[in-house]
Amino acid sequence: MDTHQHLDHYLETHLDESIAELSRFCAQPSVAAQNWGIAEAAEMTADMLRARGFQVQILPTEGSPVVYAEREGRNRDKTLLFYNHYDVQPPEPLDLWETPPFEPTIRDGKLYARGVSDDKGQLVARLFALDALLATEGELPCNVKFVIEGEEEIGSIHLEDAVREHADLFAADACIWEFGGVGQNDEPHQVMGMRGICYVELSVKTADVDTHSGLTGGIFPNAAWRLVWALNTLKSPDERILLPGFYDDVQPPSPRDLELLAALPDPSEDYKRSAGVKAFIKGVEGGLEMWKAALFDPTCTICGLKSGYQGEGSKTVLPAQAIAKVDFRLVPNQSPETVLRQLREHLDAHGFHDVQIKCLGGEHPVKMDPDDPFINLVVEAARPVYGMPQQKIPMSGGSGPGYVFHHYLGVPIATAGIAYPGSNIHAPNENIRLDLYLKGARHIARVVSAFAQSPE
Repeated sequence: MDTHQHLDHYLETHLDESIAELSRFCAQPSVAAQNWGIAEAAEMTADMLRARGFQVQILPTEGSPVVYAEREGRNRDKTLLFYNHYDVQPPEPLDLWETPPFEPTIRDGKLYARGVSDDKGQLVARLFALDALLATEGELPCNVKFVIEGEEEIGSIHLEDAVREHADLFAADACIWEFGGVGQNDEPHQVMGMRGICYVELSVKTADVDTHSGLTGGIFPNAAWRLVWALNTLKSPDERILLPGFYDDVQPPSPRDLELLAALPDPSEDYKRSAGVKAFIKGVEGGLEMWKAALFDPTCTICGLKSGYQGEGSKTVLPAQAIAKVDFRLVPNQSPETVLRQLREHLDAHGFHDVQIKCLGGEHPVKMDPDDPFINLVVEAARPVYGMPQQKIPMSGGSGPGYVFHHYLGVPIATAGIAYPGSNIHAPNENIRLDLYLKGARHIARVVSAFAQSPE
């Protein structure tokens, strides 16, 4: 057998052991939004790395600790960095889970648990790939580092400070990002950028207590209406965001971006069918038009509203307070700091000085060169595993701290992983397919080997 056959044989014959390790990891809650199990999960992450001969440090931050690990390899002139996170989304609503979220369960070739795809399965699949390399070669082909944080699901609030402070420690030649996977037809994807985000809580208080709507509805201000009127000024019915100068810094997709988008399959009918949506907004159809809108249009989304009585039946109250969660997804070259300033100026200009803004997180967009040699290496390493190279997608609709690594460490960032469209990330019954877990590990093992042998 050649080297890759030895690797594949190891992975196939040790799959059950890796899934057992992943199940133990997923059984440990680590919900950053609720500060539930974070310290325990950080220690568990560190232990898994120590078991593989890594030198590990648990770096404190003002929030969740960052787990850093490194191990030297055969080619000490090349260093590959993996970024992952050990925190997970809250499991609610619990009643929609078929099995408890922190009791990992295998059904029909899938492993179900909160965080099994986002992001614990991605991390353990990478460790599994390294296990195969260590077992077949006796050492890693190159230096490998891990930076694993515990606040990704709440906006990586303290990660930038950690990366800036430890830039020399984290230094590497290239980075594999925390997510990756396949599309609707199991075609592997290479996502080469992320939109930014500015996430805010808007609140208004008009009284100290809720009051009787019949006695006060004609004389007291209503916080719910006040906030609704403020929200109504943010975006027009044609979906245009009305903050002053909001579109000034928007960088449209390049000709190369459009070329890559045009080569992608059209999943628009699958998207609408899976969500029960009859049509896209803004008159968008499918194909290239859909991809452009989904990835390169900035957005303003009301994520949640809360005011007054929310229980069963009726309760005639006039709300004293109202709160809205709003996110702005940003594209190159927008910045969350600028949007935050524009939002304040906009609300003040419309007479809503009383609407308070609390920033819950912000991340800059980031975009890679689609023809970077490292990107191409990862793309081609998928060919023997999936029967085809990765399809290049210029941006992700989602957000993450990629800008921090690209800006402070100067590394190209590629994606490779185990997710698929039915993973139910952030939703009940989150899961991975075991066949894709194995393929993801096979792909990562090939990436590390190829990177160690690549030109300087």
